[in-house]
Formats: sequence, structure tokens, C-alpha cells
Amino acid sequence: MDFSKLSAYVDSLPGLRVPGCTLAVYRDHELIFRCSAGHRDAAGEAPVRLDDTYWIYSCSKVFTTCAAMELAGEEKLFLDAPVGEYLPAYRRMTVREGDTVRTAKNTLTVRHLMSMQNGMGYDLESPSIQAALKKDPEADTRTLVDAMAREPLSFEPGTDFLYGLGHDVLAAVIEEVSGQKFSDYLKKHIFEPLGLETVGFAIRQPERQSAQYFWHPEKERVIPFSKEENHFRLSPRYESGGAGLLCDVQDYALFADALACGGESADGKQILKKEMIQLWRANQLGPRARASFDGWNRKGYSYALGVRTRVDGETGGPGSLGEFGWDGAAGAWTMIDPALHLSAFYAMHLHNFNYGWDVIHPTLRSLIYEGLNA
Repeated sequence: MDFSKLSAYVDSLPGLRVPGCTLAVYRDHELIFRCSAGHRDAAGEAPVRLDDTYWIYSCSKVFTTCAAMELAGEEKLFLDAPVGEYLPAYRRMTVREGDTVRTAKNTLTVRHLMSMQNGMGYDLESPSIQAALKKDPEADTRTLVDAMAREPLSFEPGTDFLYGLGHDVLAAVIEEVSGQKFSDYLKKHIFEPLGLETVGFAIRQPERQSAQYFWHPEKERVIPFSKEENHFRLSPRYESGGAGLLCDVQDYALFADALACGGESADGKQILKKEMIQLWRANQLGPRARASFDGWNRKGYSYALGVRTRVDGETGGPGSLGEFGWDGAAGAWTMIDPALHLSAFYAMHLHNFNYGWDVIHPTLRSLIYEGLNA
């Protein structure tokens, strides 16, 4: 193995407008690469630390859908069951058709939630959400998810792909099925078995939290904003399954490593069965939905049950078929390769930076495979 090119690339990222970043790569439960670059504070004076914590935004979806697959493997949650069986507010959905709203013809299922084929967008300012928050500014997860059901879907469930709030709804389904608060379920079934101490829905150690930034393309400037801010956290009691978690790189890397090694940690803790990992990463999109997903520019990938999945080994650079993972609004990214027992997690805190998704993440993946085979 030779990761000198990967190390040089990570070191170069502050020169490409990334204020600070860090990467960990595991294979067969062994840390084979660790590198950080840039600064952790808005003043640009303190270097990135290995124990910094980050809002991981949509990388939260991997935890959430992993929890759903655990329950599915125990036959407590059924992928093709109507969401309305678990959440009554979802028994009668509507669809927006032009300027009108009509009753949905197709039944919304758990599979639709997980595969983003549910027709829900990402409108956090929708009238239903805002009305619920006006009534109770500290509304809990179930209250706000029930409110989301009042908004019309963009298309019939199961007919297209639209990235949206489906995994937030899935968190409420997990609560209903398990009889536990969403965070309590994650803690008992994923965080504690793997020894993950920093993952959560609120900042517990402010001194460890990395500064956040926003990229203004018109001004070509990086502007810092509050490191406490996560606008997907709709209220103090709301636990967003889609984008609500924070953690340090080591904790997420251990989670990804377990998934890459058959769902089992280095000390033998099994969080997910191999057959459920196989089902989790299986492509779910037909031609119409795949065409919509392709607009996300994830070359070589389709979308599975809450994660991208590699379906084309000839497009998008080196990598294994079936490698899966996702990324986040501030640039977090994970890859999980069960074929090679290989995994990686990368974190930065820069919003609105398309270069991260389009260039940095694919480059990191390519250099990881290149270094592994060197």
C-alpha cells in the first residue's frame, strides 16, 4: 500500500477553499490511513484535531436506514408494508398534479421512504411544519412527522426519485416499531455495541465542534457561520433521521468498518446480518427514477434503500460493484466496500460547495483504491 498521493491530495484541499478536513480509511478492522488538513476554527488559527466533531447531515441517513434494516431482519418492520400501518397520519396521502391536489392512487410503503421514491421533497418551511412549530416550538419527532403527511406528494409513490424527508419519516416509523425514542434505539442497537461515544443529535462538547462555513459562489468567498446551527433540527426535541446527527471521524469510521466487514465490529459485535447488508445496498430504481437520480452526478451509482450503490464499474473511476454509502450537506462522505472489507469516512464543514460532491469525493475514492493496490 502507498497512500502518498492520497495524503498529498488531502493536504491540498485547504488551497481549494476547504477550510479544514479529515479522512480515515479502514480495512479489515485496521486503520490504514488517517490524515487531516486546514483549520478547525473560524479565525483559521487552530489546526484540525483528530477528535473534532462535525454535523454529518445526510450521512445520518446511513445510521437511520441501518436501524431500519436491523428491524427488517428481525421481521419487526416490513419493507413493503404501508407506512400508514405504523403511522396513521400516512394512511391517506395526496398528490399534487399541476394546480390541483388529488388522493394518491398508490400506497406509500416503507420501501418508498427508504429509496426516496415517496414523492416527499425537502421543504422545511412547508405550511404544515410551520403550523406545528407555531403551536409547539418544541414539538417532538412524531408530531412534526405527522404534520409532514399533510403536504401533497410530488408524484405517485414508487414512480420516481426525489430526495427529501422520507428518512425523517422513517425515524418515526422506527420509534413506533421499536417502542423507543429514535435516539434511544440508535444508542442501544448501534452506538453502544460499537463503542461510539460522540454520535448524537445535540452538541455535548462545544469545545470539540469544528467551525462551519458557507461557500458563496457569486462572491467566491468562504463565510463562517454558527457551529451550533443545524437547520434540519426543527426543534429541540426533533430527531432528524435524515440529517440530524453529529460525531467525530473515528466513531463514524468504526461504524463504516463494521458494515464493510459483514456487519461485525473488531470485537465481534454484530449490528447487522450480511444478508441484510446485501438487501440494503441492492438497486431500487427503475428507468424513470434512475434518470432522476442521475441528475445528482453520482457517476457509476444508483440508489438503494437509503444509500448510493455502485452498479457500473466502468464509469466514475476505480471501485468495487456494490460499494455503497452517502454524503452530507456540509461535505461529509462515506464509502463502504464489503467485497474488500474496505471503508472510509471524510468530514468537512463547508455548505453549498458542489466541488466537494462532484470532485473531492470521487477523487478521494479513486486515490484510496489506487493507494490500496500500490
